[in-house]
Parts: sequence; C-alpha cells; structure tokens
Amino acid sequence: MTGSSALPDHTAVRVALWRALHVLADAPPHALEDVIGLQLADPGPDWRARPDMDLSFTSRFRAGIVLRSRFVEDLVREHAVSQYVLLGAGLDTFAQREPNHGVRVFEIDQPGTQAWKQARLAELGLPSPFFVPVDFESGEQWPDSLAANGFDAGQPAVVASTGVSMYLTREANAATLRALAGFAPGTVVAMTFQQPEEYLDEPDRVARAAAMKGAKAAGTPFVSFFAPDEMLEFARECGFRDVRHVSADDLSDRYLSGRPDGMRTSGEDFLVATVTEG
Repeated sequence: MTGSSALPDHTAVRVALWRALHVLADAPPHALEDVIGLQLADPGPDWRARPDMDLSFTSRFRAGIVLRSRFVEDLVREHAVSQYVLLGAGLDTFAQREPNHGVRVFEIDQPGTQAWKQARLAELGLPSPFFVPVDFESGEQWPDSLAANGFDAGQPAVVASTGVSMYLTREANAATLRALAGFAPGTVVAMTFQQPEEYLDEPDRVARAAAMKGAKAAGTPFVSFFAPDEMLEFARECGFRDVRHVSADDLSDRYLSGRPDGMRTSGEDFLVATVTEG
C-alpha cells in the first residue's frame, strides 16, 4: 500500500475488499456498487487469492457487509438529512461515491487511520469527508470532537455504528447510545448488533464461530451480544423512545430477494432508534 506510514486495521481493509468482491464476483443486480474501497486499500494484484476472499466461504459475510451499508445509506436518502455520521468509519466510501448528494459526511475514527485515508484520497484525487480523529483509548469524547469539526448539533443526522457493538462492553455501548439520545430530534441511529448463539440457525452458528475465532486471534474478541427485545429495551434505558429491530432476514428479503444464487446475509441485526421531541 502507498500513502501515510499509518495503515488502517486489517478488518477495515477486509470490509473494503468484500464490498469490491460483491461487484466483481457476485452476479448482478448488486446491492451496493463500491470498488473505490479497493482503490484505497491497494492490496496488490493477488488479493483475490487471499483465504479470506474465498467466494463460497465468505458469501454470507460479504452479503452482510454490503447490506448494512446499503441499509444505512438508504436511511440517509429516506430521511433527507443534511448530516451523516459514521462511527468507526474505516474505508467507507459514501462521500466519494455520492459527492453531490448534498450531505455532509463526518467520519469518526482513530487519528492514524484517518491520516492514511486522507493521504490516499488526495493521491487518487477523490473528495474527502469531514474527518473527525478521535483517540478512543485516551478517553477523548467523540461528540465534542464532532462539534469541533463542523457538525451542527442543532440539526438532525443519520448516525451509523456498524460492526462495532460486539467489540465493546455493555457499558461502552450504553455510553454511545446515551450520547446519541441527546442529539437533535429527528436524528436516526442505526447500530448493528450480534445476537446470542442460541438465536442463530446452523449456518449462522458456523459463520459466527469462524468470525469469533478470527477476531480473537486479532486481539479484538467479541464481548457483547443482545437478543432483539433486549437491545430495544437497552436503547430505551439509554434515552430513546422510538426504537425498532431490523433483522438480517429483513435485510436479505429487502435487498437479495429472487437472486438465482440464493445469497443471504448473516450475523448482524440492526437497532434503528430515532431521537424524538421532549
């Protein structure tokens, strides 16, 4: 890879490559058209030979990665907000794929990752979002950093937290939700979560076991799981009144229905919570 000496973590790169793989290897129609992340990652000519790019084994993971982005981006369009915030943005490319959408995109991530991404975007001549570098380990408060980087706290936003909650403790997830519950009315929060093993079917159990093994080996084990009703109640406890659950099956039915390859997503469900008046 070229660019800054700092590099994004392996998970962020894998996500970008899976999104590209959906376009390059899966039959159309594609739920999301994104090969810009592949350009950013610049993994070399043999990237598709990587074990974690195996088309059959990664099908359910790949679908999950693609659909979670498509779902959140559809929320941005449906709610016609002018601000879109990504917690743990990684190599997300909405700001590059839809630069004329009229939405200010705020990406929150570690300073090193953002410095690398900013350099790569400049090298490729691609537009940049509003970068909000946050050193989470130092205890830095991301809402303060968001406001300092141009976010208008008086206006609603769509806020995405995808692929994050399972790595955080219950207390850390609660702190995030409590902070978001204080955003402007009309703000929509889309947070993915992993269900306990007993709620999964056999294919999802197999996929989960593989994902957890890889996460533990990388030093980022899964620590938080929520049943759907538990997650909704958790969000209410953190200050939300308007909450709903969108399952992985809901996403598959919405975006993958009728595909001849039978592609389905697995793993993560969504909490969708809206900030209301009062």
